[in-house]
Amino acid sequence: MPASMPPIVLASTSPYRRQLLQRLQLPFEVCAPHVDETARPGETPRDTACRLALAKAAAVAAERPGTLVIGSDQVADVDGEALSKPGSHEAALEQLTRMQGREVVFHTAVAVVDPAGGRQVDDVPTTVRFRRLPAAQLDAYLRAERPYDCAGAAKIESLGITLVESVRSEDPTALIGLPLIHLTTMLAACGVTLPAP
Repeated sequence: MPASMPPIVLASTSPYRRQLLQRLQLPFEVCAPHVDETARPGETPRDTACRLALAKAAAVAAERPGTLVIGSDQVADVDGEALSKPGSHEAALEQLTRMQGREVVFHTAVAVVDPAGGRQVDDVPTTVRFRRLPAAQLDAYLRAERPYDCAGAAKIESLGITLVESVRSEDPTALIGLPLIHLTTMLAACGVTLPAP
């Protein structure tokens, strides 16, 4: 990356997003955003994901002026109702039970705030059809993976793949937590060349 390019900061403590961003082979730092992730009354899951992705990026950009900041958020949409990170085994089991045999849309939003104050945000939906599985199998999955920090408790990049019948998305990295195809386009709009020379 040219020396004139601003430092890149990932506004996230998610190890999944950090690993995904490393694929672009760009130097970057990680900074935890301090943002209330509570959904607002009447807000759609898509709107929640977009608002939070941008809020995370903007919060870190305010703390780290002169940097290009990337934020992301994911919210699962079950018939218009949002499912976020379950946080506990019991909540995760309840979420997975609810998603049995259904199509769930995972809204993964990505945002970029550049040093000049420019802001971009985009939502990349992924439709996942879940299998119908016995409660004991769901419980075994949760105990093996402990995906309590994943929206809908579906950690698709590992054993969670056994929970699903199909996945439809324009960006295969979106469901894991950071839509790299869309992010690459956003970075290009900020003058970031990839692959970096």
